[in-house]
Amino acid sequence: MKRRAFISLAGTFTGGTLLLPNFLHALGKRPSLITGQESVVFIQLNGGNDGLNTFVPYADPLYLKYRPKIGLSKSQVIGKNNGMAFHSALDGFVKIQQEGNLSIVQNVGYPNPVRSHFRSQEIWQTGSGSNEYINQGWLGRYLDLQCKDHQPTAGINIDGTDNLALKGNSPNSLTVRNPNKFKVRTGAQENMLSTDNPQLDFVRKVAHGIVEGSSEIQQALKNSGKEHPYPKLGLAKNLEWIARLIKGELNTKIYYTSLNGFDTHDYQLGKHEKLLKELNDSVYAFYKDLKSAGLLAQTTVVVFSEFGRRVADNGKGTDHGTAAPMFIIGGGTQGKIIGNNPNLSDLDQGDLKHEIDFRSVYATLLKEKLDMEPNLVGIKQPTLKTIF
Repeated sequence: MKRRAFISLAGTFTGGTLLLPNFLHALGKRPSLITGQESVVFIQLNGGNDGLNTFVPYADPLYLKYRPKIGLSKSQVIGKNNGMAFHSALDGFVKIQQEGNLSIVQNVGYPNPVRSHFRSQEIWQTGSGSNEYINQGWLGRYLDLQCKDHQPTAGINIDGTDNLALKGNSPNSLTVRNPNKFKVRTGAQENMLSTDNPQLDFVRKVAHGIVEGSSEIQQALKNSGKEHPYPKLGLAKNLEWIARLIKGELNTKIYYTSLNGFDTHDYQLGKHEKLLKELNDSVYAFYKDLKSAGLLAQTTVVVFSEFGRRVADNGKGTDHGTAAPMFIIGGGTQGKIIGNNPNLSDLDQGDLKHEIDFRSVYATLLKEKLDMEPNLVGIKQPTLKTIF
């Protein structure tokens, strides 16, 4: 099997049992990831979340002027603070903010924004500029530097497909749909112990890592202790898996998952409310779980989307836009609203102008939470001093 093909196979495990030969167990233990106990959980809102109807500039009269069909009235927003407020579906976010554990970074984007879903997601996942193309994800580059040897559980993506953000030169992450089914057993026919073929040695190392990764994930699930109640929602289940792995002390720094459906060109009011309700209920259950376990301070949750929506509605919804807020929960956050309120009187061809580069948020996470100098992974933007 070619090395690239094997990496593709080994990098994604969505369920069932993987059969690997016994000789893989002869390769010895792999080194642990030594960076402290903190972890970062990324929740990607796929499709371009409407930031203006999520964290709402309700006090600005231009808001309802631009959005006569989908604008939210003062009675439809909650947690009012300095002219901004949350969509009423986000009552859990309001509680987290009131407890000082939610920071909001406003007007996040990048220069020369791209409105293509695929390309903008690629930009966010690689940390590239809009006219720059990078093959590795920003977290994959971090893991390449952080892991001294191949370590498949250094990053865990709870999803059905791989995420470019975690792609590096070495496959230091796994994509798992259902961790409870990630079980690897070995066959009894293979007895090869050594080879002069470096590609086969690499394949053995990767496959052996998957064997150990499976064992570590199952052990973490056993060690996770009493289960916390979660709503019966897709995102909630993903976050429940992540919480169990964190509580079970899986040696993982990066967790990733996503919620689809935010491309709300039409019938936005109902669709967006349902999506935000799922986001809210899932994240709030996760928050309470980690807080109850005493793990909130060492776990940082990052909620983001590839772009926001246009300021003016299209009659039924919104089209692809640019800047939007990011939400940072836990991890010792200062609980502040960072940046100015959206300036609806100074637009760029109908779009918000970004004020904070998303890579500055990445730089802050790398510096403060992942023990890495941002420039080492190609992030040159300055850190933000007011998140943590």
